[in-house]
Amino acid sequence: MPEILQSTFVLAVSDLDSSRKFYIEKLGFTEEFAVDGWSFLCRGACRLRIGDCPGIKPMSEAQDHSWFAYLHVQDAKSLYQEYLSKRVEIWLPLGDKPWGMREFAIVTPDGHRIVFGEEM
Repeated sequence: MPEILQSTFVLAVSDLDSSRKFYIEKLGFTEEFAVDGWSFLCRGACRLRIGDCPGIKPMSEAQDHSWFAYLHVQDAKSLYQEYLSKRVEIWLPLGDKPWGMREFAIVTPDGHRIVFGEEM
């Protein structure tokens, strides 16, 4: 069967410049490419395409349905400390879960929630 080699998340953001700055300066992504209204970002194997959608309803109003990604990481504790030091809004603090994952979650300026997990 053909294998999926990578995934890319496409997100609508209300202010492209502000969101680009958040993902680069706070979450450690780099911008690979930009065109009018779009920024293509990456960190490790994670790829994001953020698109400018002024006036969009914020994901924070979607409550628990505002999750957009569960990212499997190496060294969740160090990544958690990195994001704390950069004052990223933490939604769920770092903790060991009964399903064998060490997880934490953040909130983006647009209200998207990202969960980071490391297999224990």
